[in-house]
Amino acid sequence: MEGLEIRNCNSKKGKALFATRKYEQGEVILEEDPLVSCQFAWNAAYRYLACDFCMRPLETPEQNVRRLSCKPDIVLPHSNSFELNLECVTSCNHCSVLYCSESCRERAFLTYHRLLCYDTTDAQHPITVLLEAWKQMHYPPETTSIMLLVRILAYIEQSPDPPAASARVKQFCHRTVNEDAELVHKLLGEQFTDQLNTLRELTSNVVNGDYIQEFLTPEGFCSLMALIGTNGQGIGTSPLAQWVNAVVEITMSDDERQQLDLFIDKLYQYVEEESGTFLNTEGSGLYQLQSSCNHSCLPNAEPSFPYGNHRIQLKALKTIMPGSEICISYLDECSLQRSRHSRQKELAQNYMFVCWCERCIEQASQPDCTSEEEMSEDEVDADD
Repeated sequence: MEGLEIRNCNSKKGKALFATRKYEQGEVILEEDPLVSCQFAWNAAYRYLACDFCMRPLETPEQNVRRLSCKPDIVLPHSNSFELNLECVTSCNHCSVLYCSESCRERAFLTYHRLLCYDTTDAQHPITVLLEAWKQMHYPPETTSIMLLVRILAYIEQSPDPPAASARVKQFCHRTVNEDAELVHKLLGEQFTDQLNTLRELTSNVVNGDYIQEFLTPEGFCSLMALIGTNGQGIGTSPLAQWVNAVVEITMSDDERQQLDLFIDKLYQYVEEESGTFLNTEGSGLYQLQSSCNHSCLPNAEPSFPYGNHRIQLKALKTIMPGSEICISYLDECSLQRSRHSRQKELAQNYMFVCWCERCIEQASQPDCTSEEEMSEDEVDADD
């Protein structure tokens, strides 16, 4: 892509994304659609209506907040400030899976759905059995979905050039077998070996073929599971959030603004009381360019989903000069503000690396205790 270059760094860091031109603060660095994406299993089970291809929500902000809060009489002011076009919603002719448009339905069918179309009411269908097994192993909050892995396999099998598609998927891998096993252990818990074999057998019942046999061996399946664990980018779409962002831009008096802010705070309180963490339509996707971005605790770029679907946008948080590596944060904003030891502990557990970014090097003299431990010590000192 113009203005960007993927380079292979050292064996530990793997690939990295570099700027080949200057990017100003706030400038869009890249936009891309994923190779495949998928809603989380538990998210779908909680009846989050979304396009099965691009994850665009299929309900209005008012319908969304009424369902999430279980308050059917809520009326959103300024509802005309954000319009969600649901007139083009369509479905698969065979399985009734919903799509936001005919274009998404066709793209899904050509990419993976031809092999994965099934009767969703059939409790004994291999996909239903696999999803139920996954949900019993991986309670919310989810970080990935077994169906993302299944769609990758179907994507390879359905491709006009399966060897090329397989090679494209393998480009995401750069770890050892031992590292893969450690990561999967983290994803699946104490019984990961047994669970991994169960998932592998159930997956092979869903999709099989000559071009994906290497991914259905014990070692290959472990590698693919680790791949989606480390390279899968979280996707969150929310009609409620899009409405909030739209009404923020409306010109109004200070009193009106204060009343609206209180109303929005109350909405989120209702939603949290009823739905807890299930606020957005959530899932994950596999992005070729974005997955090359390494982590930094002082990121110079930030991913977002401004179109309300799975299309990702990367924006510069500060001026980026030619030759500079483009880095994002793998941690959320809250975790990013914690101590060096807390950040490194979370990164090591979830992504299998020790961070030596500029910020971590500067804070190397900090004590090796987590933010919680630091707070406990401060409380003890205060009591003394």
